[in-house]
Amino acid sequence: MTTDLWRCGAIELAAMIARREVSSLEVIDAHLERIEAVNPVLNAIVRVLASEARAGAAAADATLAAGDAVGPLHGVPITVKENIDLAGTPTTSSLVAFAEAIVTVDAPAVARMRTAGAIPIGRTNLPDLGLRVATESSLHGITRNPWNHELTAGGSSGGEASSLAAGMSPLGLGNDIGGSLRNPAHCCGIASIKPSTGVIPSASVLPPDNLSLMFQLMAVEGVMARRVADVRAGLIALAGPDVRDPLALPVSLADLDRGRVLRVAVVTDPPGGSTHPGVSAAIAAAADVLSNLGAEVVAVTPPSYGRAIELWSALLMCDLREQLPALEMVMGPDALTFLGYAQQVTPAVSLTEFSAMLAERAGVEKEFHGFLSDHDVLLSPTWAHPPFAHGADIASLEGAQATFDTMRPVLAANLLGLPAAVVPVGMADGMPVGAQIIGRRFADLRCLSVAQLLEDAYGVLTPIDPR
Repeated sequence: MTTDLWRCGAIELAAMIARREVSSLEVIDAHLERIEAVNPVLNAIVRVLASEARAGAAAADATLAAGDAVGPLHGVPITVKENIDLAGTPTTSSLVAFAEAIVTVDAPAVARMRTAGAIPIGRTNLPDLGLRVATESSLHGITRNPWNHELTAGGSSGGEASSLAAGMSPLGLGNDIGGSLRNPAHCCGIASIKPSTGVIPSASVLPPDNLSLMFQLMAVEGVMARRVADVRAGLIALAGPDVRDPLALPVSLADLDRGRVLRVAVVTDPPGGSTHPGVSAAIAAAADVLSNLGAEVVAVTPPSYGRAIELWSALLMCDLREQLPALEMVMGPDALTFLGYAQQVTPAVSLTEFSAMLAERAGVEKEFHGFLSDHDVLLSPTWAHPPFAHGADIASLEGAQATFDTMRPVLAANLLGLPAAVVPVGMADGMPVGAQIIGRRFADLRCLSVAQLLEDAYGVLTPIDPR
């Protein structure tokens, strides 16, 4: 039985451990064996915490034997992206310069996972500083997609997604400023959520101590898993204010209103670029699933959808241009190539123009808020295309532009701080297609409930053996 434990979900494993059907140590060992079997091919986990995880499992089993109270994820292994502080390990952000940047304090998300009973088992790969949507690191190399090793696992939380999809972990922590929780979920066929800004606290003991404006407005920590219920459990475990993060809020997260019909707006072909016909068809079919379940589904696009994409690019690049001298000192050549193309794609703006765009952002936010009050959720592609080949985003300016076109559906949620869940709803060109469900701010649980409806209809795609 223990050989199949890596196939189970996080909540399922926690329940089995609580019922004494299996020990936490058996669960940890099953996942360590799975890591040994498939990680050499995928390069998703870059630091295995075998001894620490086995010690944590032994302690978890002893706690349970003593009859003490336990958390909802007691004894369950998790993985943690290597730009999130995990005490006793380096927070490298995939930079050679930070290879030995060992931290002594857990990030709030890691600390809360430990409080819930989870046990870190490994650290996962990302691109340099997370500033690319393909997980190709100057420190750790390329992470491969379990579905097709020639295609990207997405980024920047690509190590997490590849690890989850291949059964090396049932639950993982990542972050997102431009789809980094959702891009790899689409590419690898798993579930995730970018929470509303302010829901999950974030802090690090490493510099920079003070984040730039757009990182304050748009960057979030989040959860990834194979099953929507596990994503929900992780989100609930992490949400809430923290003394280390003044931006984390004590909010009540809205769920579905069971007293009325679910109202769904659907965009199968997002404006601003092309969409793969297989992706469009998968989202249209997902809309039909919701309609058949009794939802009121209408094809309509938010009024400032295209402008939100433009503002995300322009505002974030303003921040990155200011940081460019420091970035050039630590990032690898491939990462800097992508950043250079991004600057060409997004023209520089003056301080006056930057200020005007921030004001315009507030207007777009109001429009989306009204739209998502009239419609409970917006259903759309996560990426407009299936995953691309390794290196395609840096092969040329046209490749970089194609990458931005591909990822355009994820960007409005970052610009406006909105929750956005992802769940697989089919295939295109032999690769998973992730449906994205966006809600108004703090309707995070509503997004996950709609994702659950789709998962119930389609089933779970992973774990799979690397192909």
